[in-house]
Formats: sequence, structure tokens, C-alpha cells
Amino acid sequence: MKINVNAVWDGGVTGNGTLKSEFLDTKIAIPTSLGGSGNGASPKEVLVSSVTTCYTATLTFVLESRKLPVAELTVNSEATISDNEFKIIHYPQIVLSEDATEEQIQSAIRATEAADKGCEVGNLLKKADVKIGIQGNVSVK
Repeated sequence: MKINVNAVWDGGVTGNGTLKSEFLDTKIAIPTSLGGSGNGASPKEVLVSSVTTCYTATLTFVLESRKLPVAELTVNSEATISDNEFKIIHYPQIVLSEDATEEQIQSAIRATEAADKGCEVGNLLKKADVKIGIQGNVSVK
């Protein structure tokens, strides 16, 4: 696999730029807390977005491979960053169709953890001592 990403920057520290790849086009900037304009995604936002995308895609694959009747899937992620810790918590919300069985509900709950173990970006971050947690919720429509 080969991925090409292009960053173009204008205006020094208080400027901003764009980050583009085949399917990504977003504004980037240095956060105001670091003297930047804050007029775009910070590097840490892009990093958390990357691991959230990986987790969501992996969870989608796991749910589909288990043939679960998913009506809706959303994932919110929250990062807490301090001098001595970088922690990300994924909050997957899985809604199964109204005819889902108890066995399917339990399988969906287990899928939230399986997706964490299978997410390559998350696994790379864990090697860098980033803590990643899952607090999922499964409901029936």
C-alpha cells in the first residue's frame, strides 16, 4: 500500500494550510494555544481522526463479518492529552434492527473490543504508549 499526502502552508506560525490526499481535503493550522491561528485541524486532531477512522472501519468489517443486523453505527472519540499521558476513548454506538436476538446483541458488544484489537493505527499508537479505551453501547431499534 502506498499513500501520498500533500501539505501546503501559507503565512508562518499564524497562517494555515491544507492537507490533501486522494479522498481527504482539510484545512490545517497550529492551535491558538501554541500561538497559531487555530483556523484548521491541528496535528493531534488529524491523528485522533485517523485512529477513529481506522477503528470505525474495523468495527464495520467485524460487524458485517458476523452478519449482524446493524441499522446504525456511530463512533465518537475523545482524546485527553497531558504532559505524561495521551489517552483516546472510542464511544461506539451500535443500533441493531428490532428483530435482533440476545446472541446478536452480545456479539455486537464483543465486536467493539475485537475492532480495537484489529485496528492497525490504534495498535501503532499503543506501541507509543497511547492508551486507547472502548466504551460502547449496543441498542435495538
